Amino acid sequence: MAFTKHILAILVFLGIFNICNAQGLKLGFYKKTCPSVEAVVKHETARIISAAPTLAAPLLRMHFHDCFVRGCDGSVLLNATGNNQAEKDAFPNLSLRGFGSIDRVKSAVEKKCPGVVSCADILALVARDATVLINGPSWPVALGRRDGNVSTANEALANLPPPSFNITQLIASFAAKGRNDSDPSMDPNYVAALKRRCPATDTTTIVQMDPGSFKDFNTDYYTLVRKRRGLLQTDAALLDNNVTSAYVQLHSSSSGESSFFKDFAESMVKMGLIGVLTGSAGEIRRICSAIN
Repeated sequence: MAFTKHILAILVFLGIFNICNAQGLKLGFYKKTCPSVEAVVKHETARIISAAPTLAAPLLRMHFHDCFVRGCDGSVLLNATGNNQAEKDAFPNLSLRGFGSIDRVKSAVEKKCPGVVSCADILALVARDATVLINGPSWPVALGRRDGNVSTANEALANLPPPSFNITQLIASFAAKGRNDSDPSMDPNYVAALKRRCPATDTTTIVQMDPGSFKDFNTDYYTLVRKRRGLLQTDAALLDNNVTSAYVQLHSSSSGESSFFKDFAESMVKMGLIGVLTGSAGEIRRICSAIN
């Protein structure tokens, strides 16, 4: 199901993030235990995107789908066990791509530092590095997330907003993520920039939301929305709110690209803090698709 672009825009608009556990994250978290981790992830991600540039957007999308269900804990990577359907088995996640790429990066990291770096941190780093490789912005990724050991399809269905939502429903959906309304970052400009990046998908087909920019990070999406040529109801919904409509108008040309990149990067930093597990919570998975 296609909703990652909608997430992008809503997050940039609202700045809705639950950061209650984020104090356990920090830049350079693996400085002593795995100092080469970011270099290894960057190298492997570059090799992946060089061979398959269309995977950049899906890898970013996977990070969103992970963070919006149980927080950024790598639970979207887990396979089903027994009669339990995992998050990746839920209808909105059936079109996710790139699980093999995350496994490949994890294997490379494990060779350098076995049992040290979480799959959740690897996914966060890959999302950033893949974005940079398609000419998008970079952002600092604080590390120290631990992996969750629960993954259920029902939770994915309950937490991933469908592309049929109107703007009121989208705002309410993300407001339920534990955001403090007194947070000064509650800036309406945060709706339309996490809505920007990723292809629209259903269970069998990948559709370009902004044809021609599938391999490039740009603001063409807003031009299509402004012309009411978006594919989904949530695209049109951005024009139904004064603030999000103004954001679309501002960023529907190349002149708005720099401010969009800044908004996007800031929102990615905040999104990476949603419901993280730190300290003794969770685990460091040896294999990203299965709990230890």
